[in-house]
Amino acid sequence: MGAMMQGPQAKPKASKSNVLGFTLYHGPSVLDPSRTIAAILTLKTSNRKTGNMAQVWIIDAGALDPVELSKAKLDSSICGNCPHKQSAGGACYVNIGQAPLAVYRAFKRGRYEPFVPSEHGSMLATRRTRLGAYGDPAAVPFAILEQITKLSLAHTGYTHQAAHAAFDSRYTQICMVSADTPAQAIKWQAKGAHTFRVALAGDSLAANEVECLADSKGLTCNECGLCDGSKGNVAITVHGSRSKRFKSKLIDLREVV
Repeated sequence: MGAMMQGPQAKPKASKSNVLGFTLYHGPSVLDPSRTIAAILTLKTSNRKTGNMAQVWIIDAGALDPVELSKAKLDSSICGNCPHKQSAGGACYVNIGQAPLAVYRAFKRGRYEPFVPSEHGSMLATRRTRLGAYGDPAAVPFAILEQITKLSLAHTGYTHQAAHAAFDSRYTQICMVSADTPAQAIKWQAKGAHTFRVALAGDSLAANEVECLADSKGLTCNECGLCDGSKGNVAITVHGSRSKRFKSKLIDLREVV
C-alpha cells in the first residue's frame, strides 16, 4: 500500500507548462480501508490565503462526488472522525462544491497522470506543497506524502486524526495536529506533536503558541511555512462561512486578537 499507484486512466504525458496535476495514490483509505481514495497533486491555485503552493487533494474515488458523499455521510474515507466535517454538521470551511468537486471530476475523466518521482519530482523542487487542500493527509499511506515533502522545497500539513484508531503517528513528523481546545493542544504536545489550534475570537493564546501569521502579519502560507509539523505551535481565530458552528473552551492565558 506504500507504492505509488496509477489512476483509472493513463493519458499522454503533458508538458511542464500545461500539466493539470498528478495522481499520487489510488487505493484503499488508511482511515476506512473498505473505500478507495485518490490523492491528487495540482500545481496551480488561486487561493489567496495559501499563495501559489502545490496542493494535495484527498478524494473518495467511488461513484459519489464529494458533495454527494458528504450528504450521504460516507466521507470517513477522507475525513476520518474529524468533528468539523460538514456531513456531521461541523464548521469545515471548504466549499466542497467548488475545487474538490472539480478535482474529483477531472480525476474521473483521467486528467491526472501517475506521478513518477524521477520524472516529475523536479517540478516540486522550487515549490512549497500544501498537504490536504481537501481531505485529511492521514487517509493516505504515510510513505506517499512523506516522499512529496522530501521532493518539495517546503510544505504545510494538518491532520485531525491523531485520535483515530488507524492513525499513523509518523504523520506528526510532517503535519500539525489540529486541536479544538487548549486541553487537546496540551495533550498532543505532550506526545511530541506540534499543534494548530482553532480558537474563537477573544479566546486565549498559550505561552508556547504563536498566532497564525496570516492573521497577525497578513502573510500567505507560502510565505510563512510554520505549519510543517516541526517548527512550533500555532493558533488561529475560527474563520469561514460555517464558523458559527465552531465551539471552543476558553482558558485564561493570553488573548488571541
